[in-house]
Amino acid sequence: MKRFSIILAVLAMLSFAGCGPKRSQAFYTAPSQLISANYDGTYVIRVQVRARNAAIAFTDAQRKAVEEVIFSGVKSATDGQPDLKPLCFDMNAREKNEQYFRAFFQDNGPWTRYAGLMDKRLGTTRYQRTGMQSVTTITVSVDRDALRDRLINDGIIPGGGRY
Repeated sequence: MKRFSIILAVLAMLSFAGCGPKRSQAFYTAPSQLISANYDGTYVIRVQVRARNAAIAFTDAQRKAVEEVIFSGVKSATDGQPDLKPLCFDMNAREKNEQYFRAFFQDNGPWTRYAGLMDKRLGTTRYQRTGMQSVTTITVSVDRDALRDRLINDGIIPGGGRY
């Protein structure tokens, strides 16, 4: 009888061990991926963001895509396509031009002219619910050529064919 109660207690503990929030996914964010490059200078990028609702997620995904094109570049999702290099190679550009980028990336700021959502086809947006947030994977297009011209004209990156 004592063995039976010990076995029952161990089984009860094992069954409750899997309960609770999944903490392993709480801070994980997948890197953005370059899907395709178009002939008009736009690039299609798949971005993953965390937000409370879809409206915030769409805005955050567009802002994140523009920010990655400027500062960090985007890895390619396919083998045949090269990675997208950042527009700004200076590591301290964000700190040097803090006022400029604060105004550039504000809500409904100039960055909205260079990013857009792709059409709503099956598979372009995926949702996953984790507690209070949803993890959303969104396909965004970024006009890199126009963005590069804007940064050159504003004096953030040097011109002269370097970029």
